[in-house]
Amino acid sequence: MKKFNLSVLDLVPIEAGSSSREALARMIELARLAEELGYVRYWLAEHHGMPNIASSSPEILIARVAAATERIRVGAGGIMLPNHAPLRIAEAFHTLEALFPGRIDLGVGRAPGTDPVTSAALRPFDAAQFPSQLKELLALSRREFPPGHPFHGVRVVPSDVDLPPVWVLGSSGATASLAGSLGLGYGFASHFSFTPPGPAIDAYRKAFRPSTRFPEPHVIVGAAVICAPTDEEADYLAKAMDVTWVRLRKGELDRLPTPEEAARYQFTAEELEIVRQYRSLTIWGSPATVARRIERLAEETGANEIMVSSMVPGRDARLRSYRLVMESFSG
Repeated sequence: MKKFNLSVLDLVPIEAGSSSREALARMIELARLAEELGYVRYWLAEHHGMPNIASSSPEILIARVAAATERIRVGAGGIMLPNHAPLRIAEAFHTLEALFPGRIDLGVGRAPGTDPVTSAALRPFDAAQFPSQLKELLALSRREFPPGHPFHGVRVVPSDVDLPPVWVLGSSGATASLAGSLGLGYGFASHFSFTPPGPAIDAYRKAFRPSTRFPEPHVIVGAAVICAPTDEEADYLAKAMDVTWVRLRKGELDRLPTPEEAARYQFTAEELEIVRQYRSLTIWGSPATVARRIERLAEETGANEIMVSSMVPGRDARLRSYRLVMESFSG
């Protein structure tokens, strides 16, 4: 079986009865544990207007996590590029690369990361512009605009560092060939996407052209994982995300429920179908169960890395989930 690494995707969940300050403090705890356990990288995603997620400004969180750790790579998984001017993102990640040389990653996606109204409050959103925005981001960083182009004289400051490694993130395969043709990394969001990752990854590899940062293709596959000492306890903890997905589909935004609150929730027949759908995307169970399913995912996709997103309620249970996942492989 092909060897693969494990990484962390942290959405910085805000739990019922908790605060955003506590969620951000737990982010630091988890990052330090991930580094101690041997996870390769720690990514933070851009979401807006969601009361259960505290990661609206990932570049700020990246700086905080990188300062609190020593070796683990820290990055965006990802920046939703259509929400921003490419120059602004280039400046932010040049700055992060200057502060933490060789430890920063930039993952970019084309989704808004929020609802349409909040997206409109950020800036006019047009996902179709993503390819041109990505190329503009790279050209600005590399100063590749030719003489006569309006941006020829634009300088990204700090100008004596390069943009960190860039990954294109997707959930449908629409941008896979673009990532390969530009010699970038590729990440597929299997932790929430019902689209099979195989065709997108194949398209990425077929289109891949070697680059300085990526002499070979590099694929990261996201996985929703809930690990506990037993399958039964993992199932119990997973009910919090069952309720969260149901509420999200109904347009009800609320904090991540406690296991006790989730256990009391009475699902309708229609809601149980939603639960069934999203449970099919989740790897949950004991360490042995989880390890088998992660290995299967890595083998089926040929991923270089599996990026674990563990939305487990409760500080101790969430830290334990990441610990058990890594220990199931190192053991």
